[in-house]
Amino acid sequence: MGRILAIDYGTKRTGIAVTDEMQIIASGLTTVDTKELLEFLKNYTTKEKVEKIVVGLPKQMDNTASESEVYIQKFLIQLAKAIPNIPVDRVDERFTSKMAFQSMIDSGLKKKQRKNKALIDEISATLILQSYLSSNLF
Repeated sequence: MGRILAIDYGTKRTGIAVTDEMQIIASGLTTVDTKELLEFLKNYTTKEKVEKIVVGLPKQMDNTASESEVYIQKFLIQLAKAIPNIPVDRVDERFTSKMAFQSMIDSGLKKKQRKNKALIDEISATLILQSYLSSNLF
């Protein structure tokens, strides 16, 4: 079994999370400058067995696509060319940033630490991955 990798895509930074090899636990991996994302993913997928990539699907409250979906679609085309052998799934990512921020508060992080946007992106990717794992149990 390979890992599942999740991406919380942003125009500046992208949060990345990954499962263990048994696909049970979702953990934050890192935050990458989006300009370096494809290179990072190519390197990571050559070193680790990745079975699937999950990318957040940003939606508005009325279920329409968010403005950032335009950038994500361009990225998905580049990803398919760069890593054609790994399938990609999408997961609704509404509220993940707010949930990430709340989890930082709940875990007792100081105010200065909660301003770390890279950490919020990484936690958001973890929440996206956890949501994917939970919805695909059966």
